[in-house]
Amino acid sequence: MARADYLKAYKLGKKDYQARMLRGERPTLQVLDDILPNPGSYYEVPLGLVQIPTDQIVGTKTDGRSSSFAGNFMPILQDNTEFAYKWAALSTSHVEEGIRDPIKAYEYMNKFYVLEGNKRVSVMKFFDAVSIPGNVIRIVPRRTDEKENRIYYEFLDFYQCAPINYIWFSQEGSFAKLQEAVGKEPGQVWTEEEILAFSAIYTIFSGEYKARGGNKYKITPGDAFLSFITLYGYQAVAEKSTAELKELLAKSWKEFALLQEEQDIDLKMKPSQEKKPLLSLLLPVGVSKLKAAFIYEKTPESSAWTYAHELGRLYLEQTFPDELSTIFYENATQENGDALIQDAIEKGCRLIFTTTPAFVQASLKAAIANPDVRILNCSLNTSHRYIRTYYSRMHEAKFLMGAIAGAMAENNKVSYIADYPIYGSIANINAFALGAKMINPRAKVYLEWSSMKGVDIGERLRETGPSCISGRDMVIPEEGSRFFGIYHMDGEHPRNLAMPLYHWGKFYEQLIRTIMDGTWKHDEKTASEKAINYWWGISAGVIDVVCSQHLPIGTKRLIELLKATISSEQFNPFSGILYSQTGVVVDDPERSLLPEEIMEMDWLAENVIGSIPKKEELKEQAAPVMKQQGVVKKEG
Repeated sequence: MARADYLKAYKLGKKDYQARMLRGERPTLQVLDDILPNPGSYYEVPLGLVQIPTDQIVGTKTDGRSSSFAGNFMPILQDNTEFAYKWAALSTSHVEEGIRDPIKAYEYMNKFYVLEGNKRVSVMKFFDAVSIPGNVIRIVPRRTDEKENRIYYEFLDFYQCAPINYIWFSQEGSFAKLQEAVGKEPGQVWTEEEILAFSAIYTIFSGEYKARGGNKYKITPGDAFLSFITLYGYQAVAEKSTAELKELLAKSWKEFALLQEEQDIDLKMKPSQEKKPLLSLLLPVGVSKLKAAFIYEKTPESSAWTYAHELGRLYLEQTFPDELSTIFYENATQENGDALIQDAIEKGCRLIFTTTPAFVQASLKAAIANPDVRILNCSLNTSHRYIRTYYSRMHEAKFLMGAIAGAMAENNKVSYIADYPIYGSIANINAFALGAKMINPRAKVYLEWSSMKGVDIGERLRETGPSCISGRDMVIPEEGSRFFGIYHMDGEHPRNLAMPLYHWGKFYEQLIRTIMDGTWKHDEKTASEKAINYWWGISAGVIDVVCSQHLPIGTKRLIELLKATISSEQFNPFSGILYSQTGVVVDDPERSLLPEEIMEMDWLAENVIGSIPKKEELKEQAAPVMKQQGVVKKEG
């Protein structure tokens, strides 16, 4: 029996050896001594007795035994050698009583290299053992700017909290996200029970992930697991049975495919030009109307954002009186969002709009569980295959607003009040600043954040003394406040000059038409595994600027001209040479920023006075939207 096992292992080794040769790779085991950095550029840390994941044992410390094994640790020496006899004896020992003697190994960049016990590792790998005990010495390289090195140092920080070596990520910041996802504060140590519970959940997940072919993806099982528990919640996942966990993983599979894509968003910059009202493509036979639901975070009476979307819903009902009916839910939270979406589905809604980024996770969970329901979330730069997202290119309107402010700023000072540092908001600020500078090269934009802790916006405005202020985009009728859009202060009273306009009604109308004319299904097929985001602007009629009677006629004409050039795509606000607060961003006068570069901006224009706040500087109410859409400062 032991000899038969050796022959099976030998065939596996020869097959792997030949495959690596054909790919031009080293066909035998990696040798740590060959890849270590120069002496003096690393140090050693004894870890003691450690359970080593067999998947992460990739080679030997020295060259001595490397040629006895293929790269997969299977033997490649003939079965009549002393080596083969010893391997077979270990195989028998493992079957009859188990191999208990620990090996000796070195860990480098979370990969393990055997010093003593190569044959034991080979036998354990042959029998698909999950781990093997070993006395380990960790080799820690000097810090560098290389991505892999930075991820490794994040792993070292995480290891101090939880000595877990079997999970790995391909993206920076993931170990900190894992710590947060399991409900731990940064630096908080895990208990032994928590580590064991985590191991059990991850073992089930990673086993099923690999069994379904996850190894073909560029991402790691850890990447997939982090995405999974971020979506469903770690505690909720922990409470599921093995069968439930496998079923949920199967339903979520397309999400893992998205994680590996470098460009995973199919960005729709303008509405479809098709106009073929074929409502029967969507509605089942016998159903006279499409029913849609709108989920609002607040009420139209208390939130200008919600009020704008509510106007859009009412516009839809007027536009499609015979084809469409709608319902809406107010005061949705992260706690009740799942239940509200489910209620809408139970009431027959087959189209659901969740109108803030905070509801991305609830939208995604509902879409995975109800594949026949179309769910769209109002957010920017969100990559999920099961839902679609939509947003407006408000930065185009903000550029025009900045031009107005620059023209009207007698003392060259303009204040800009922003809410959250999320995707899109930084582009709005910079477009505003560029518009102001184009008309008035001396204009400075003083940036204030209404979501900052301990900041009195009124006091800050009095200290700055701006000629113009850019406040909230619009107001709600019941409030009666005039502190919106661009305004002058006339004593204690604002004098409005212009306001940006979200025309969500036209946005929703054109989205509905993509369903009616069949474009929706066509987009789904052509996008393949990509997420679909709608990002429309002035050219689609979903964004505009309304000027007041207080604005000089010459300035109005200038704004109309700029609006026409943006709408016809003759001009991009983010084109030509661009400067940030720290230097040149674009040095090519002929270049325009790509849509992705505009969405993901993490810099401020050179004429902006202020900074992008960190998460901990913001009020508690900012947490949900920042977690989902907060701008992340890029390295370098």
